[in-house]
Amino acid sequence: MILRNMSLAEVEMVLDWAAAEGWNPGLDDAEAFHAADPGGFFLAEVGGVPAAAVSVVNHDDRNAFLGLYICRPGFRGQGIGFALWQHALRHAGDRAIGLDGVEAQQANYMRSGFVRHGATLRFGGQLRPGDTTGIVEVQPGDIDPLITLDAKAGGLRRAAFLRRWLAPSATRRTVRMQDGTGFATVRQCREGLKIGPIVAESSAEALRLASAAADIFPGSPVLIDICDSNIGLRDLLRERGFAPVFATARMYRGTAPKGTAHMQAIASMELG
Repeated sequence: MILRNMSLAEVEMVLDWAAAEGWNPGLDDAEAFHAADPGGFFLAEVGGVPAAAVSVVNHDDRNAFLGLYICRPGFRGQGIGFALWQHALRHAGDRAIGLDGVEAQQANYMRSGFVRHGATLRFGGQLRPGDTTGIVEVQPGDIDPLITLDAKAGGLRRAAFLRRWLAPSATRRTVRMQDGTGFATVRQCREGLKIGPIVAESSAEALRLASAAADIFPGSPVLIDICDSNIGLRDLLRERGFAPVFATARMYRGTAPKGTAHMQAIASMELG
């Protein structure tokens, strides 16, 4: 067994594994994920065959996030995934590490020092066009202020990731409030759209941003991942016919970042 870093092409391969597991990644996730921390993506090979993957992305000096933890079916139950997990955790050093993991694996994560801090709820539905007053699409020159806004809302600075994530592309776009108070990113996925992060001063503004973002790729079903404590946005989504379709346990090893209620929806379950 060889444990090593992934190339960008291998991150794309692992996202295909994720799609096969039903995770529905974005069409253009790999480049932005890899740019966040090129040294934070790990692969286990057995006899030269890729067998398992995990990412531990260092966002800043204090915070990392774990994701893309997959062991291919033919290699499960042999300790390969756990060996890679232990190897990858060392990449974070003394940083706090967050993850969004399936509820059934909570006990396993706890054995590695992770503590539950709530849950992330995925809601699915359809967004109709709404009031776009004061909302515009993000241009490259707008990105640095949005990185600062995201850091205030989320409690950590993830500049390398967001510089790529917020940059307009054929499959991923971001809208912002002209007054600088919020933004939302939409991306096309293997099925439908995902919207995140959403940073906004209120749940109502979050929904307006989400509607404006979704209208860039009109007619597609939408998925939004929110903290279980975000009752305001949850209720607004339910009023518009959204329903919960998936949930994960949000867990941390170390001190969790201290964000604010302005972080209305996460960017992804892989990078937080």
